[in-house]
Amino acid sequence: MQEHDFARGPLGRAIWLLAIPMVIEMSMESVFAVVDIFFVAKLGSAAIASVGLTEGLMTTVYAIAIGLSMGTTATVARRIGEGKPEDAAVAATQAILIGVVLAVVLGLGGLFFAPDLLRFMKASEAVIETGTGYTRILTTTNLVIFLLFLHNAIFRGAGDAKIAMQSLILANAINVVLDPCLIFGLGPFPELGLEGAAIATTIGRGTGVLFQLHALRRGRGRLALHGSALRIDGAVLWRLLRVSFGGITQFLIATASWTLLIRLVADFGDEPAAGYTIAVRIVMFTFLPSWGLSNAAATLVGQSLGAGDPARAKRAVWLTGAYNAAFLGLVSVVFVSFPRPLVEFFVSALESDVASSFDAAAKLRVVEYGTTCLRTMSYCYVFFAWGMVMVQAFNGAGDTRTPNFINFACYWCFQIPLAYALAHGLAWGPNGVFWAIAISETVYAVVCVLVFCRGRWTGKLV
Repeated sequence: MQEHDFARGPLGRAIWLLAIPMVIEMSMESVFAVVDIFFVAKLGSAAIASVGLTEGLMTTVYAIAIGLSMGTTATVARRIGEGKPEDAAVAATQAILIGVVLAVVLGLGGLFFAPDLLRFMKASEAVIETGTGYTRILTTTNLVIFLLFLHNAIFRGAGDAKIAMQSLILANAINVVLDPCLIFGLGPFPELGLEGAAIATTIGRGTGVLFQLHALRRGRGRLALHGSALRIDGAVLWRLLRVSFGGITQFLIATASWTLLIRLVADFGDEPAAGYTIAVRIVMFTFLPSWGLSNAAATLVGQSLGAGDPARAKRAVWLTGAYNAAFLGLVSVVFVSFPRPLVEFFVSALESDVASSFDAAAKLRVVEYGTTCLRTMSYCYVFFAWGMVMVQAFNGAGDTRTPNFINFACYWCFQIPLAYALAHGLAWGPNGVFWAIAISETVYAVVCVLVFCRGRWTGKLV
């Protein structure tokens, strides 16, 4: 197969060759939860709550897997850029080893303490009785999540984004087919209810992992995991852990910030909280292409630095940022102009979820809050775009500490106090939280650009 050299050649073509499959990959990752909730909704509110609470528990797993993936992509990309695919394969082996160990430790906690974990999440006894099996299966088999993330991080770092995309398309296709079969007992399949959803998801992800392993073993992309690559290298393992720790805390800080924001909004009632939740869902959906573009920047930065060309790495970031800003700028025009129809569509589509708890008058208020939130956040969409690309540029260079500090300063030290001051101090209510998000994300992007321009990230060793 003909391989594109992402460390050289036209940058525009390189960005889109990486970004298009990465966008599809990001979209496929979000489909798992959407498919599960679609079918599980027919089992009742306790089943829906079980899925939601388990997703909350899995945040820790995702945080660790994503953080380790950041370090993996940066390290593999750097070695590929240096023209050392064998060293990239050794780094990939260390990443997989770390992921397996962490998954086993976390899986044991899910195996023995699933009911206690649901109680910790404030689940009712009905939800605990309904969802313990579902939670136990997903937490115990979190190894497939780790490997799915890590293998795709390896492919992205190597520039083999197409293989990463194919693995998630396969995993989702199997999950879509098996979900209704195992939940409702269609045809020869047993009726397993909520636990069937967990088994279907695990089988789908597991099949995707087997596809990835086959590609890695056969060397379908730029590196192959066999022979001398399958060994423990303490120095590489330690560097990978050091870089990945910053990625893990980076994700946890951002996630905790969003959690605190929803708590602040919830102070003013269920309707603002529901409107905020729906607006955030719409925002996250439109961010999928942006995350794909940002991941492309991470790969290009890592490979360009590995090839000894920091100037190309900088140009890649600026060009990717411009593409991202143009895309989200167009989206923001639509969202600022027509936010209400979008929110109304999501409210009507979520009858079995967020919106089901409200009567007609209350749903109108949910729509009003959601509309205001979506429009307000859309004002800073261009800044969101630059912030995402800049952070991934740091991560691609192996500098996960810098965005870690920026996240802490802009989210915990600025965004949360500002949201509280506007919502309660100035009595703006939920609107104060919405504006705090817009203002803080603008500040976040400006800080990221200023730090990026200093250029210290080009000297990071991974």
